[in-house]
Amino acid sequence: MARVKRGVRAHERHKKILKLARGYRGAKSKLFKMAKQQVVRSMAFAYAHRKLRRRDFRKLWIIRINAAARLNNITYNRFMYGLKIAGININRKMLADLAVNDPAAFTKLVETAKETLDSRNVKVQANA
Repeated sequence: MARVKRGVRAHERHKKILKLARGYRGAKSKLFKMAKQQVVRSMAFAYAHRKLRRRDFRKLWIIRINAAARLNNITYNRFMYGLKIAGININRKMLADLAVNDPAAFTKLVETAKETLDSRNVKVQANA
């Protein structure tokens, strides 16, 4: 039976890992064994943080909406509830964008939410 030399595939695999490890410090970008460990670890962090990024952006949007709503004398909670019962379905990303880039349109949405809350006689507890 003929002898099989296996160097080509191993070199391909090593090159692939070392290419992914470019930019890492020291031996982590030069030596295959260390590069492989770091690439596996980096891929795990990248996967997890893609999920966390969505959470972080939602937090940011809520902070921006709350700040803009309080400039219009309403809290985030009452504002969102007012929009919901008014039947205005707009996501937080768009609301945050309006709050930053088009304050006049955001103010109209706040007024609509306030009117809806007033027409429904929604009672709000005072801060104790």
